[in-house]
Amino acid sequence: MILKNVITTGVLTLSLFSAFAFVQKDGKEEVKQNPATADNGFAVLELFTSEGCSSCPPADELMGKIEKEYKNKNVYILSYHVDYWNRLGWKDRFSSAENSQHQQLYSHLLNSQVYTPQLVVNGKTEFVGSDENAVNKALQTALSGSQNTNISLSAKVAQNEIQVQYDGTTTTSQNMLLVTLVEKQSSTDVGKGENEGHHLQHWQIVHQQNSIAFNTQQEGITIFQVPQSFSKENWEVIAFIQNSKTGEISGSAKFNFNSVQ
Repeated sequence: MILKNVITTGVLTLSLFSAFAFVQKDGKEEVKQNPATADNGFAVLELFTSEGCSSCPPADELMGKIEKEYKNKNVYILSYHVDYWNRLGWKDRFSSAENSQHQQLYSHLLNSQVYTPQLVVNGKTEFVGSDENAVNKALQTALSGSQNTNISLSAKVAQNEIQVQYDGTTTTSQNMLLVTLVEKQSSTDVGKGENEGHHLQHWQIVHQQNSIAFNTQQEGITIFQVPQSFSKENWEVIAFIQNSKTGEISGSAKFNFNSVQ
């Protein structure tokens, strides 16, 4: 079923990122950005999902389909596994309170209820995440009607952490930078709850997310802990710049660790 429940709201903080390539230096892998074209349209798809929700697997599968079909387009997918389903019989190992809070903040900005599967596109529109027609329409609107803001990034991957350095400009001090560490694909055999006995596939799973106040001119470093399951082939970084007052996203990009030479 689709779970809907009104939640308390707060102030939304969010993000941007860009593409780069690794070089070896002092035993560490250093990532240098290859700036994206600033005038390309883009679409950021944020799915709120749960392994405990029987309506969510079709939305998860749709995200996998879109990821494959739009792999050469400026389409950025983030799947946030929420934790409020955990009390109903099955604990989603990818879920977190932070993901649920992120969705609650959208309910304030978009004047929407909190439910799964919910999809938010470019921080401006929301609808049921398994509605393929609505997703395709929103994608075409976003890709043709948006303009991607750019930012310079570099990163070093040490033994236990990933250091991302950013440098860029924005048009308003209300913007936030949200940088996200994403697992491209995983699966789970569900033992309880609404999906008991099912083998679920997941795509673009949010693991860690760092938000940074992004003033008119901003540079700095943000750090991720390297996950135990980390591999270059199955992880990437996605980030986007978002206005904390309106929720509108003004740009996004990603780095694929598999591009390391």
